[in-house]
Amino acid sequence: MAYDFKLLNVAITQNIANITINNPPINILTPALYQELVALVEELQADDALTVVVFKSADPDFFIAHYDVANILQFPTDGDPERSTELNPFHTMCERVRTMNKVTIAQIEGRVGGGGSEFAASMDMRFGVIGKTIVNQMEVPLGILPGGSGTQRLPRLVGRGRALEIILAGEDLDAETAERWGYLNRIYAADAIDAKIAALAQRIASFPASAVRLAKASVNAADLPIQQGLQEEAYLFARLLRTDAAQQNMSRFLEIGGQTREGEMQVAELARRLGENAE
Repeated sequence: MAYDFKLLNVAITQNIANITINNPPINILTPALYQELVALVEELQADDALTVVVFKSADPDFFIAHYDVANILQFPTDGDPERSTELNPFHTMCERVRTMNKVTIAQIEGRVGGGGSEFAASMDMRFGVIGKTIVNQMEVPLGILPGGSGTQRLPRLVGRGRALEIILAGEDLDAETAERWGYLNRIYAADAIDAKIAALAQRIASFPASAVRLAKASVNAADLPIQQGLQEEAYLFARLLRTDAAQQNMSRFLEIGGQTREGEMQVAELARRLGENAE
């Protein structure tokens, strides 16, 4: 993959892609940045060598401020609106992030709002900084609504009532509340978040790629009715059971102390050791 962009720096280390957003002065989601993100997401989706993708910002105060309001004012308003049977390009981009067979992580050190928050909410995990990360959906005060998937993703992340509070009030959601409500997985000190996210990405990427990818696919199936979700889980489990990586790692688990009292007291460390041997 070329990964040649002006506003996005892409650094590939083995099977991890680290993406740094850099659109001064405050990472407004301008049409130029949006088009680069659309192209990047398509490339990431097609890159079979990758297992984990981490998005962060070159500006520690802004992840992505919001979509360019000046550009929204240029959107066509002639005629009556119509319901489309197809996803619009922004929704398509976000769905690619949600469904691609890579783990997507947002490292949100400062403010994220509007379309930037919707983009981050499409990712598999979000992490923030204690006392610094701020989430704001400011569309309703502007007379519009979060049209980049926010009204659909936020209720799934934080519940209907809290999603309505975020959307309708247009107030800042601080890092501590965002973590408690489930928008952020965890929050870290500003000087610790880089190392924490890097360690998480490396740990996930060390495990068999087939297991990581199909585990994500199985979790995505939780959006289905429960019986269909369970059927998909059983099918994906059966697929993984037939892989060499699964057979080798399960045997190795028993060799290094799995299912012994001492080993099970430190099972996370056994998992780390299995990752060292993963192909």
